[in-house]
Amino acid sequence: MNLRPGGKQARLCNGWFIQNGERIDQLMIFPQNHPDFPDQPKGIREVLMERELWRDKLRMQCKGGCISNSCCAKRILEVQPDFKAQRSLVQEVIEEAGHLCLFLPKFHCELNYIEFFWGAVKRWLRDNCDYTFQGLQENLPKAMKAVELDTIRKWEHRMYRWMDAYRGGLSACDAQFKVKAFSSRKYTSHRRVPESLARQFD
Repeated sequence: MNLRPGGKQARLCNGWFIQNGERIDQLMIFPQNHPDFPDQPKGIREVLMERELWRDKLRMQCKGGCISNSCCAKRILEVQPDFKAQRSLVQEVIEEAGHLCLFLPKFHCELNYIEFFWGAVKRWLRDNCDYTFQGLQENLPKAMKAVELDTIRKWEHRMYRWMDAYRGGLSACDAQFKVKAFSSRKYTSHRRVPESLARQFD
C-alpha cells in the first residue's frame, strides 16, 4: 500500500477494526461516487485516519527497522487484528477448494521431501532426454511414475529425522551429521533394537 490514496497500489479486500467494543467494517476502496478518488485504493493514511490511529508527522516506514508497534504507519497497520489475520491469496484459493494449505520453512529443502521427488524426476528426464518439447511432454508422466513409493517414504522418514535434530537445538551442520549417521547405521539383528537407539527413546 502507498501512504496516499490512488495510484498504483494493491486493491485490498475489505477490513475491520474494533472501536469502543464494537466491530466496524471498513472499505479499502473509495466508492464510485467519491469526488477525488472514485473506485481507487484508500492508502495507509486514509485507512489509519478512519481507525483514528493517524497522527501528525507519522512516517510511512522506519529506515533502520521498527522499534515499537506505533513507530511508523506501516507498522501500526501491520499489527491491526484484521491485517494479522489476513490469509494470502494462495491460501484462500487452496482452502476454498477444500484442501489443507501448509507452509514449510523457507530455504530448508531438507524439510520438504517433494524437493527430492522433483530432483529424481529431473534426473530421470535428463537420462531419457531427446531434447524436444514433445519428448519432454511424453516423458514427464513416465518420470513421475519411475519414482517408487518406498523411496518417497524413505525421504519422508529422513525429513522427520531432520525435524527431530532441529527440535533438539542442533545447527544445520550438526543436524546433517546426525541425520547421515542415523541413515548409515547397520542393524545386525532383526529381533532387537540397538542399545544406542533405545537410549534415545528413553
